Amino acid sequence: MVKRRVLGKGPQTTRIPDRTDGFRARRTGYHRRRDLRPPAPAPGPGSPAGRAAGDLLADEHRQLAALCAALAEPGLPPRRRRDLADVLTATATRHLCAEAQYLYPAVRSTVPGGDALADREIAATRDLLAALRDGRERERRLRRHAYATADLLDRLAGVASTEDLVRLGNRIETAEEAAPTRPHPGAPARAPLNKLTDPAIGLVDRLRDAVTGRPTRPELLSRRYETRLF
Repeated sequence: MVKRRVLGKGPQTTRIPDRTDGFRARRTGYHRRRDLRPPAPAPGPGSPAGRAAGDLLADEHRQLAALCAALAEPGLPPRRRRDLADVLTATATRHLCAEAQYLYPAVRSTVPGGDALADREIAATRDLLAALRDGRERERRLRRHAYATADLLDRLAGVASTEDLVRLGNRIETAEEAAPTRPHPGAPARAPLNKLTDPAIGLVDRLRDAVTGRPTRPELLSRRYETRLF
């Protein structure tokens, strides 16, 4: 038990969430089912419902690792490999854009030295988006991103309340629904401007995806090939 600061309130005693898992690209193939995890506990009276940002983003990092592992499987038919690359690109792009909209501003406003930390990750995100587009060093950069994000979340958990972390997770999850599905390294990467431009870019991306039949989510690919990705 430690004392942490609620945003806008005084110190309070609460429990720090577990450290988020690192990026582990397990070579399990994409035909196996994902491990079942217990449901999140019900929120108490007056507490926001949803998943804390650390839990949400750690799960997404595991999903990205599994997609990388699936893409590395030998002997994949060319079309399936292309579809897997499309899903990985879309999943990572949504994830990165939502973090830029909400996680980095939260780090700036609450974590000591947060401006420098957020600026570092914005620059790294631009490089990662470029790597997603052309495939260079994709897995290595994703692994580095997962470790860096886990560090930011640990720092954030030390100064923010559990309720604030759940609210942050809800905002990130909502932002992902409207986020772009294709890398746009030149698009605005700082809040609040990216909160306005990302949904507009995302709308155009989703129209292109619908016209071309490009898969952008693991569940769509699972239905196409009648197999589970995780």
